[in-house]
Amino acid sequence: MAPRDSPRAPRAIPLARTGTPHPQLDRFVEVMGILREVCPWDAEQTHRSLVQYLVEETMETVEAIEVGEPAHLREELGDLLLQVVFHAAIAAEPDGEGFDIDDIARGVADKLIARHPYIFAAEEVPEDLDATWEQRKRRLKGRTSTLDGIPQQLSAMHRANKVIGRAVSHQVDLAGQGIELPTDPISAEELGRTILGLVSRARAGGVDPEQATRDALRRLEAAVVRAETAGSGAGARPGGTVGSEENAGPGEDAGPADRPGPRRPGRVVPDTETDSEEL
Repeated sequence: MAPRDSPRAPRAIPLARTGTPHPQLDRFVEVMGILREVCPWDAEQTHRSLVQYLVEETMETVEAIEVGEPAHLREELGDLLLQVVFHAAIAAEPDGEGFDIDDIARGVADKLIARHPYIFAAEEVPEDLDATWEQRKRRLKGRTSTLDGIPQQLSAMHRANKVIGRAVSHQVDLAGQGIELPTDPISAEELGRTILGLVSRARAGGVDPEQATRDALRRLEAAVVRAETAGSGAGARPGGTVGSEENAGPGEDAGPADRPGPRRPGRVVPDTETDSEEL
């Protein structure tokens, strides 16, 4: 990398090449390659140094989705895509991890095809798409525990949703561990109001609600491990499971827990996790 104060001729601005399926995307990748080579700040970044920006851009994208302003969402999705392209550029360098943006795209496309044999092969559409998706995912990833692949970095609320959803879809016998979790449905409005009320009560009692939830979640995870060790979570349908596909409320089965979004009759909620835990 040249010294910061060394003069250099300006680089030509990359132009979109007509005749390609995604000319602006190709241009974007080219721009990132130039910045990585020439810009002092971009050149010194690493996967680790970029983590903070990946988290920030993800949160800003979430905010843009919630606000519902298309122009804002387009901008934030671009910033989020920048992070992916940036990491890919770092990985593609001679001393990098040995993959590039095409390898990333190929991998996720291949995963989606493998996960949808009823679309891209001759299989019939399964009766229970959510359960079949989860079973196929476990098999392909070689997972042996209900908790495998759930990121520790998730917020307590997000991780709790995943742990409970997995326990339901894997039919873990938590009742055998003395744990009964309610499965009565609740509306989004009531849930939000209840959580805010509990946070207010926690504050009044000097309790950290995030830490309290994490502590309770660790106890639940320990119960899941005990149940699996006892052989109750291996696929049999014991009499006292957390719930079932028939009576689980939204967010409590394999689909909504691992695939955020409302569940609608006749529609599979698309998977959005790309090995933050998923595909």
